[in-house]
Amino acid sequence: MKKNTKLPGNTHYYFLPIASLIFSVAMFLLVGRAVANNAVLRSIFSCQAQGLGGLIPTINVWYEQGTNLSFIPAGEVIKKVWLNDPSQVTMDFDGPVCMQFGLKPNTSSGDCKNSAANVIQLRRIKKLDIPGLPNTSNTLLTVITEAQGKNKLYTFQVIYKTDSPEYHTLAIFPDPSGQEGACARVSQ
Repeated sequence: MKKNTKLPGNTHYYFLPIASLIFSVAMFLLVGRAVANNAVLRSIFSCQAQGLGGLIPTINVWYEQGTNLSFIPAGEVIKKVWLNDPSQVTMDFDGPVCMQFGLKPNTSSGDCKNSAANVIQLRRIKKLDIPGLPNTSNTLLTVITEAQGKNKLYTFQVIYKTDSPEYHTLAIFPDPSGQEGACARVSQ
């Protein structure tokens, strides 16, 4: 006598593995998307961060968390920093940075010789009312760094964000050696 395997009572043997497979694939896709949307690190080459490709790099700042701008991978030390609109962003550093006041700046004296920061931490704050500053949706961050006796100038458009943070660190990496076109000029 032949056994009939297509009885209504045996369908659960096929349903569970298929349901498990569908659930696993769905979870894999959702987790992969969440990880991609919550990347902790964004990176660019030094020449791109300097705008040598023809585009001004951006850095986003949020209320929920700070955003680090790291020159550690490039091996560069921050010598001086300007923020055009300090009414919506605070800055902190991982070491001493040149602080100058007055009409005659002197980068060879005092703390300017001893600047040793590699990371700037930017944090969005509730807008402060500073007389004379216009209401803007972004600002410009200028950074002068030094490595092996050579200075570099970086400018970043700082974008004020209100949504959930997309990343927490923008890392500047050394320019790729032997890779032509990594920082090719982009026509605008």
